[in-house]
Amino acid sequence: MERHALRAPDGAKRRRKRVARGHGGPGHKTAGRGTKGQKSRANAGIPAWFEGGQTPFVRRLPHRRGFSNARFRVVYQPVNVGDLARTFEAGSTVTPADMVAQGLARSTQIKVLGGGEIAHALTVQAPKFSQSARAKIEAADGTATEG
Repeated sequence: MERHALRAPDGAKRRRKRVARGHGGPGHKTAGRGTKGQKSRANAGIPAWFEGGQTPFVRRLPHRRGFSNARFRVVYQPVNVGDLARTFEAGSTVTPADMVAQGLARSTQIKVLGGGEIAHALTVQAPKFSQSARAKIEAADGTATEG
């Protein structure tokens, strides 16, 4: 069988019904459009966004109000001091890559927060620290290095 010889089986394709062509044809008079009204007229294509004349939704929304830095913002993963104390041994150096490897964060953009307690000294390197986290790390004779 050749590609040019392929055709749909009988009955698979139906011709379009041409309605409203006088009383002799199918669908005479109103031809399934109901009576009167905008949608019964010829060429009565109403745009999908048309809302019947009320103020459209798009015009009801505030336009370009305020400022959004969404394109360039940096989203930090929060890691608590208590999680670092529980996960890492005393005297070890903790980097963002170590935190990701231990499952404390999903990316290396980390901010260390002051939740929990830390009793042993750690050298923690992270892009950001909260004031309470820095204070707790340094109170436990550790160091907090940004960068």
